[in-house]
Amino acid sequence: MNPSFEPATPVVRQSEPTEANIRELVYAFYDRVRADALLGPVFEQKIGGRWDEHLPKMCLFWGSLVLGSKQYRGNVQQKHEPLEGIEPRHFSRWLYLFLDTVEGRYEPAAAVRFMEPALRIAQSLQLSKFGWDYEIPAEQKALLERVAPRRQRKDDDATHAHDADGPPSRPRGEPFPAKFIGRGRDDA
Repeated sequence: MNPSFEPATPVVRQSEPTEANIRELVYAFYDRVRADALLGPVFEQKIGGRWDEHLPKMCLFWGSLVLGSKQYRGNVQQKHEPLEGIEPRHFSRWLYLFLDTVEGRYEPAAAVRFMEPALRIAQSLQLSKFGWDYEIPAEQKALLERVAPRRQRKDDDATHAHDADGPPSRPRGEPFPAKFIGRGRDDA
């Protein structure tokens, strides 16, 4: 996929997420979403006139994931179920805009704390929306692999070590290589 949007406005990249810079990230990202020809109309139809209510919730959501603040109360799947007309290209566009915004605002180690959950949530929402037979687009799989390479379990034998042409394989029963929720304050 070759994104056709303007890159994020350059800012000083942060080494650690904080409540203040998460707020700046969320507001900058949704400014881009609102201006985007594909995503803007979808969000405006659903949220139009309620941005002042929605954006603080998104700050709480990302703070809960990345900082472990546990202040967000909501069901992500349930909130996105009623959205009509959403196609895979909407998810890809959202991801590229989000990842580009994050990458422009955080140093790599801090950026991954946003990117990995964003990719996993997008995949989960897509599977929920389009069914379990849906194939996650290759560009999204590649993004996730770049951000969070698969890890081997300690008890795997050598036969699971590597595919001939790819990264280490993931054993059955281990769908994700890392925790779904971002690291907590005590995990630093």
